[in-house]
Amino acid sequence: MGEDSLEKSDKNGYIVFDGDEAPDFTITLVDGKQVTLSKLRGKVVMLQFTASWCGVCRKEMPHIESEIWQQYKDDPNFVLIGIDRDEPIETVKKFAEQTGVTYPLGLDPGAEIYAKYAVRESGITRNVLINKEGKIMMRTRLYKPEEFADLVKRIDDELK
Repeated sequence: MGEDSLEKSDKNGYIVFDGDEAPDFTITLVDGKQVTLSKLRGKVVMLQFTASWCGVCRKEMPHIESEIWQQYKDDPNFVLIGIDRDEPIETVKKFAEQTGVTYPLGLDPGAEIYAKYAVRESGITRNVLINKEGKIMMRTRLYKPEEFADLVKRIDDELK
């Protein structure tokens, strides 16, 4: 890992910060649909970086499903994408079944999308909340109930 990426990262390994424009990407979801972040302007977007081998992700995902996805999935101004770190599609589909999540999961071969947001070697789980202007408004790391409640509130406020 280059020295420069370390200097630019925070203690959680993020290389993007609140107020930054969210780095653009196109992701292929497990259902084959493609989504490009920059085409979602005007919507509140939550990115969840995850992987099947991540225990904290497995703990957090049912909360994302019940407290975020089930609450806001019918709002046309809200988009949630789970971005699975470098795993084959069969693994990701099984992971969704095991965790009971119904929100869209996409594939991130080589963790290329992940590396636009955080130091490639840094850990998951993490969530990035992006406002309607495409700017990062909140970043979380691991699963902390207070921080998660704040995330839900920020989504709610932004969609009002």
